[in-house]
Amino acid sequence: MEKTYDFGLVGLGVMGRNFILNVADNNFSAYGLDTDSEKVKSLREEGAGKVVDGTTDKKEFISKLSRPRKIMLLVPAGGPVDAVINDLSPLLDKGDLIIDGGNSFFTDTDRRAESLESKGIYFFGTGVSGGAKGARFGPSIMPGGDKDAYEIVRPVFEAVSAKVNGEPCVDYMGARSAGNYVKMVHNGIEYGLMQLISEAYDVMKRGLGLSNQQLHNTFDQWNKSKLQSFLVEITAEIFTKKDELTNKDLIDVILDKAKQKGTGKWTSQNAMDLGIPVPTIDVAVSMREISSMKADREKAESLYGAKSIKGDSSLTVKDVEDALFFAYIVTYAQGMTQLWAASKEYKYGCDMETIAKIWRGGCIIRSGLLEDMRKAYARDKALSSLLLDKDIAAKAKSCEVSARKVAAYAIGQGIPVSGMVAGLSYFDAFTTGRLPLNLIQAQRDHFGSHTYERTDREGIFHTEW
Repeated sequence: MEKTYDFGLVGLGVMGRNFILNVADNNFSAYGLDTDSEKVKSLREEGAGKVVDGTTDKKEFISKLSRPRKIMLLVPAGGPVDAVINDLSPLLDKGDLIIDGGNSFFTDTDRRAESLESKGIYFFGTGVSGGAKGARFGPSIMPGGDKDAYEIVRPVFEAVSAKVNGEPCVDYMGARSAGNYVKMVHNGIEYGLMQLISEAYDVMKRGLGLSNQQLHNTFDQWNKSKLQSFLVEITAEIFTKKDELTNKDLIDVILDKAKQKGTGKWTSQNAMDLGIPVPTIDVAVSMREISSMKADREKAESLYGAKSIKGDSSLTVKDVEDALFFAYIVTYAQGMTQLWAASKEYKYGCDMETIAKIWRGGCIIRSGLLEDMRKAYARDKALSSLLLDKDIAAKAKSCEVSARKVAAYAIGQGIPVSGMVAGLSYFDAFTTGRLPLNLIQAQRDHFGSHTYERTDREGIFHTEW
């Protein structure tokens, strides 16, 4: 009888090849498909000695997979995903499972799942975080779709995922497009954290005058304390890398124009649709857009003059550390509140403790803080905001003074810290029992008869101003 393989993967680029090799490492046989014969050849070379193979022929690919077939797609989001589905679905049987492992927009996943469901084929939108290295040695995986169908692929995903305290960094996220949605917000939080780290770097480099070596030492030390996180860890490494072309520090020759693939923007846009404020994520997206305006920024600097930044003897590296930690808390809180609201709106059935748990390892936003978040949601399954948990609140309070100190210094010196300021303003608004929005309601009623509510009695009111 011809051998069949446990798991199929379409798209043998770096991510796909690494993921399928990870599957083979964990005692599951795996078979790949790609239109590029060189990529199939690379898989065979890297997978020598493992039970893994590949082909460029879709019919051969399908025939090699054991039933129910488990087929993961790691191809670019959008049209390529639809093209692969259209190619393969006529060859599949009822009960087979297609898994989209890319960053697809969640409504596309709902559409694809509905179409395939009519054919008896399961479809999962599955977030995979950890980059190429994570794909090879253990990512965080966020699958969403039919709960019973998850059992088809659960053993494979649990085996290949990252582990924290022996627990796999994968679990069922919820119905329909929950997996893609959770990954989208993960990426939005990632945007926010990266922006905040860049602001801390700017304050310390231009404000405190730290050298790249000192910045390396600082971030390396932070990664051993409350700011322990993957992004802080790699930031420390960046400051020691030399440029092969000039032998200068590489960080100093990298152009200050940050690109983006859209997931941060999607998070921001959908948060507005839901009526959930995520200002740190909004600002992070905007700052990447401002960074692309390089020529205009240089003209503006010549017009308005370069900033004359003066050091502040009272500002310390510890202040910046605390300000960054405070901003980390607020950014996670914004993203998790969006997930909480989306789960209710779209009826995903997400468990917030589970999300925090599987983000503790493998993914780009993993950090020590996620265990504290997991505990917060374990204490209160209905927690609408992390800032309402007493232990999280205590951590935020302990760093609040430094957050204000760093923001005030940066604003005074003209150092842009829009992420930190947005987070601080969000915190101040969220922790204020009475905001000045009563005036806005009065204005709306004055010019448009939009009515208002009162503090002293029930009902809807209008005044002839």
